[in-house]
This record gives sequence, C-alpha cells and structure tokens, in this order.
Amino acid sequence: MSTTSLSDVQQVEQYVQHLINPATRENALLELSKKRENFPELAPYLWHSFGAIAALLQEIVAIYPLLSPPSLTAHASNRVCNALALLQCVASHNETRALFLQAHIPLFLYPFLQTMSKTRPFEYLRLTSLGVIGALVKVDDTDVINFLLSTEIIPLCLRTMEIGTELSKTVATFIVQKILLDDVGLNYICATAERFFAVGAVLGNMVVAQAQMVDQPSQRLLKHIIRCYLRLSDNPRAREALRSCLPELLRNSNFTACLKNDETTRRWLAQLLINVGFPDAAAALGALDVVQPTPMTGA
Repeated sequence: MSTTSLSDVQQVEQYVQHLINPATRENALLELSKKRENFPELAPYLWHSFGAIAALLQEIVAIYPLLSPPSLTAHASNRVCNALALLQCVASHNETRALFLQAHIPLFLYPFLQTMSKTRPFEYLRLTSLGVIGALVKVDDTDVINFLLSTEIIPLCLRTMEIGTELSKTVATFIVQKILLDDVGLNYICATAERFFAVGAVLGNMVVAQAQMVDQPSQRLLKHIIRCYLRLSDNPRAREALRSCLPELLRNSNFTACLKNDETTRRWLAQLLINVGFPDAAAALGALDVVQPTPMTGA
C-alpha cells in the first residue's frame, strides 16, 4: 500500500490549482498524470476541486477541430492524452465512477474513437480514450453497461477492432468482452440479427487477420476474441448461428497451436467448439480434461 507524504499532497494540490489557469495547465497535466498512481485519492480530489474537470474537458474539446481534416500533432496528442489519463483515474475510482457516468463524460471521448487516421498521434489518442472506457468496464457494474449500451460504444469499438493497431484492437475487444459478460450486454447484442452479425463479422475478420500475420498470432488478442465467441455461445439463438459462421480457423490445429501454453484459452476454445457442435475439433485441442460439459457463463 503506497503512502503519500504531506509534501506530495501539497504538491498535487498545487498542480490541481494550476489546471485552472491555461498558462500553467500543460505542465500540471503532465505532472498529475505522472503522479496519479502514487496518489490514490486524486480522482475525488479532481472531481471536487472547482474548475478541474471543466479544465480537462476544455482540453478535450480544443482537439476537436484537429480531427477533420486530420491535423493532430504529436505534441497536441500527448497533451490531451495526459488529460484523458486523469479522466481514466476518475473513471476507475469507486467514489467518482457513478458521478463520471451521470455527467455523461464518456461522450466527450467518442469523437476520438470515430477517427480513421492511422498516424501515431491519432492511434495514441484512440488508445488512451479506450483506456478510459476500459477502466469503466473493469468493474462488473450493470449500471456502467446500461450507460454504454445507451450510447454508440459497440460500433465505435467494432471500428477500432477493424482499423486499430494490435494494442487498440485488444483494448476494444476487451471492452466488447466485458459488455458481453454482463447478461444485459449479451441480451442486447443478441436481440437482433443485425447486432449479432455485426459483432460476429468483425470477430471473424480479426481471426482471419491473425492467421495472416507474418509472426505468430497475438495470444492476448486471440484470447479476448475467443472469450467473446464463447460468451455469445451462451445465447441459444447465437449458438445456433455460430454453427455456420464460426471461423473454420478456430478448428484448425495449426492455427490454434499458438495457444498450447495457454490452458485457460484452450479450455475456452474447447468449450466453444463443444457448445456449437464440433466435439472432435475440441478433442484435438487436448483440453477436454479441463472442460465442463455445460456452457460457461462466468468471466
């Protein structure tokens, strides 16, 4: 457990005050983003400090004109990402998470997730924005899922899963996974064929893209993809659809050989294959000794 000295607290207080002044804000953003891990009460302090959250939102809104046409510089990207890091801190904290949602602050980040440019400043901006949403879904909270489903987060994540770097794809897929693991999220995505096939198509394209990589597929990304498929298979209608649209690559032992040292993901994949009616492919994984005969519903 980290301890915070009086001098550290006073320094953080000073930097928070500096956020309010545009002339001192950039350095304050940098210093506070560095100190957030060592100051556990930074989130409520930011939230309850006059003008602090407004200053962070000003930083975000100031970037909007640079999104289209894409003209975001590395310096501007770094600066706004420091502000986003502080918002992630607020989104993570038990005391401020609900307040963060009630203020609809995630909506300010969505324009960043709508960008298509693949340059490093834009990719860093998308990744950091996804980190804020990821911080919200890390805690199993149906209120968070209900809020996100009332917005356009699913299509925004699917877009990143298609165009992002491996790291951004991984975070976006993790967010979709956490939404699916909540019964409200699973029911929402499986409520219409359009939603199910939109998610299924992107997951399928990602599996194909992983197979085409020069190096080995990303085990971390593949793990989240498989967990999404497994959770979808808990829904009867989705399970039936997966029998015809689950990528054949997931039954290919050469492709899934990269999972040989990941027992958890092999177990998930074997369970998925059993759920959708491919017991022989599941047996080939050599993971049947750890697979239960009934569908898994937990994380």
